[in-house]
Amino acid sequence: MAEAHAKHHDYHLVDPSPWPAVGSFAAFVMAVGAVSWMHHLYSAAPLVFGAGLLGVLYTFIGWWRDVINEAEHKGDHTRVVQISHRYGMILFIASEVMFFVAWFWAYFNTALFPGEPHEVARLAFTHGVWPPKGIETFDPWHLPLLNTLILLTSGTTVTWAHHALLENDRQGLKWGLILTILLGLTFTCVQAFEYSHAAFAFSGNMYGAAFFMATGFHGAHVIIGTIFLIVCLVRTLKGHFTPTQHLGFEFAAWYWHFVDVVWLFLFACIYVWGSGAEHAVGH
Repeated sequence: MAEAHAKHHDYHLVDPSPWPAVGSFAAFVMAVGAVSWMHHLYSAAPLVFGAGLLGVLYTFIGWWRDVINEAEHKGDHTRVVQISHRYGMILFIASEVMFFVAWFWAYFNTALFPGEPHEVARLAFTHGVWPPKGIETFDPWHLPLLNTLILLTSGTTVTWAHHALLENDRQGLKWGLILTILLGLTFTCVQAFEYSHAAFAFSGNMYGAAFFMATGFHGAHVIIGTIFLIVCLVRTLKGHFTPTQHLGFEFAAWYWHFVDVVWLFLFACIYVWGSGAEHAVGH
């Protein structure tokens, strides 16, 4: 019977899994709770949201555990399967690029044409200039520059960790990951501090909406990437990853570099160019 079920190919036919169904149900509960909480439909809405969130986190942990088990113990991630995984990750990052293109498009659509005569509501708000009159923008050479340096440094530490892994330097891998995680957490804390001192709000103005949506979603991606790296650190401490078998870490490094590049565009376009545009109008 064992010989009849032996695998004679390089592909991975996944076993039946409960996680797609469990995750979908948990996400639905979380969404219902979130919408109900926002609209104050009933007092238990925060509990419903919390239950859904716990379900989503439980799905993450269970699904990741199964994938790690397939890679480390079952040997399902053959070279052919790894190629498919790499294509999948490339397509995922490409979809994330287009996601941020949408926010850049929304920002520049208004920033480059603040006085568009056909956009009556836009003209009434911007008065033909960008940033709109009365909006006090962030100084790009203060906290935004600090966060840029922090994120660029984290890109070098994750690269150090990758090269250490290729050289089978376990200590270098561990400390490179620890430094990258600490830098990612520092970036998030600095951004939260910056948000708390913003002179404009998210609602009620086009600049605030564009700014917080673009930078806020990037901040969410930094948090996701930090969690990704924490999982890699835990796996490193458990003895996972070898110089020839480290797809999970490689994807985390790809994702982190993507986050770095997006921030450089955000810093240049929204912080530096946006601030400069305001000064040009003022003169």
